[in-house]
Amino acid sequence: MKKKSNAKIYISIVIVAILVVLLLNPGWFPLPADFKERLINTEKINFLIKGDLPAALAQIVTVLVVIGIVWLGYQILKLILNAVGKKGGRVRTVTNLITGLMKYIAVIVALVWGLNILGVNATAVLAGIGIIGLIIGFGAQSLIEDIITGAFIIFENQYSVGDIIILDDFRGIVRNIGVRTTVIEDVGGNLKVVNNSDIRNFQNRSRNNSVALCIVSVDYSTKLRDLEAMLKEKLPGLKNEHPDLYLKAPRYLGVEELADSGIKLKFAVDVDETDIFDGQRMLARDLKLLFDDNGISIPFPQVVIHVPTKK
Repeated sequence: MKKKSNAKIYISIVIVAILVVLLLNPGWFPLPADFKERLINTEKINFLIKGDLPAALAQIVTVLVVIGIVWLGYQILKLILNAVGKKGGRVRTVTNLITGLMKYIAVIVALVWGLNILGVNATAVLAGIGIIGLIIGFGAQSLIEDIITGAFIIFENQYSVGDIIILDDFRGIVRNIGVRTTVIEDVGGNLKVVNNSDIRNFQNRSRNNSVALCIVSVDYSTKLRDLEAMLKEKLPGLKNEHPDLYLKAPRYLGVEELADSGIKLKFAVDVDETDIFDGQRMLARDLKLLFDDNGISIPFPQVVIHVPTKK
């Protein structure tokens, strides 16, 4: 999908570049001579100095040229940032944020440039927008808080794109960190979009190796010392059976509980966070096979019913 989208961007850039070149060279068009002259003069004036011409057709065409140039520059910078961001981690996080900011900057540049071409005093317009924005800002404190919190998340390197985090009861991979929001995707492909200011008390599970745990019960009649000696001998060999899953050999942590039906033993193995559930399932399977091969029974709850005999 990404290759297809990149191909569309490349094709769009080429098309826009051709249109920009043609619009900057109106002499190539089969247009009336007087219109060509007006178009050329308008473009010269508005691309070099501030113009004050009426909003004629030539100015509208020039505005389209400006939009094409800004869009072309944005797409080229976006492709460069995407190429740099392929390194992943913090680099990808920063490039995604810059790409998001560039989108807003491109709109502002195109707007100001276009207003100048149409003869509108862009300075006065921006001043008015600034005053309105200040008024709105007092009522948009959550928006400002989202932006500031997002900046702290990135600069403090709390998490990056590609990290696995747990937020409340939602566990997933960080897919994007924007100016206002963070997008998280769980194992089912479900996306959760969270305002940056709402991200508190989360866990980053990608900074260190994760531990897959498994608890297995054995019968009370099991000779515990013999069992522990067997585990010490056999557990290291399980690492060789799953070199791509187990980062280290599984280890026996000891007796977890003396339960009603048996003795609960606790085991652990280091895995990548992305393999945490696969690691738990594989460890349980390996222990079951290991216990079967060594004649160790795993108890299960049983109910004993006493039936009184008739006298």
